[in-house]
Amino acid sequence: MPHARPVIVAANWKMNTLPADAGALAAAIERQTREPSVVRVICPPYLCLEAVGRALDGTGVAVGAQNVHHETAGAYTGEISARMLAGLASWSIVGHSERRRDQAETDAQIGRKLVRCVEAGLRPILCVGEQLEDREAGRAEETVRRQLEGCLAVARPDGGVTTDLVIAYEPVWAIGTGRTARGTDAAAMADAIRAACADFGVEWADDIPILYGGSVTSAAIGEFLAEPAIDGALVGGASLKVDEMAGIVARAALTAAARREAAAVS
Repeated sequence: MPHARPVIVAANWKMNTLPADAGALAAAIERQTREPSVVRVICPPYLCLEAVGRALDGTGVAVGAQNVHHETAGAYTGEISARMLAGLASWSIVGHSERRRDQAETDAQIGRKLVRCVEAGLRPILCVGEQLEDREAGRAEETVRRQLEGCLAVARPDGGVTTDLVIAYEPVWAIGTGRTARGTDAAAMADAIRAACADFGVEWADDIPILYGGSVTSAAIGEFLAEPAIDGALVGGASLKVDEMAGIVARAALTAAARREAAAVS
């Protein structure tokens, strides 16, 4: 049931902030988003993980990485393995649309990243989503299903898909393009994602939290969180603004409260 799933707001700072200012930003966001019913995660650049971790120590806000490598170690100059993040992060984004685009990450590699996250005790946020040409051609759900199956084919046999899995739906066609996705678009895709996971043999597919990740703002997030199939947001540029994060988390808290009330009635 929707009310059984946690409501999650994850901040992806991308290639922004420096160690000198990241801790102060994280602390300011934490002070303005104290909603115990919402799971809060901040994913700064690698170099800022320690500073952010210090700033958030004991606050209940989790720290996440933006990526991990699909191998445990080796001759991969400039890369970071999941086990290197021990003590610095407890979550990690994998398969973000920008890495699929810029680093040509494949679904098989992303599946292996899921395995590495589980081995290292990191809770993964798996990103999936379609390009504009896929949506216009009516292939949106087919594309996302193919991405999921490509990841799960690698991760599932090796135990990379556990009950900790979180999935973020990124409508790539609506990110920085001026086009707008609707809450109904995201809800339909969330249903398709859970169905695809169930078809692949994931017994707890209905319990997988699904986040919306398409140019999230405090003004727009309400439409998405009003959908029972959506369980939070993966926030990009807006996550660097304290007021924006405060608004997003406040709206997420309303969703969490409504789900608690629904659970009590049922």
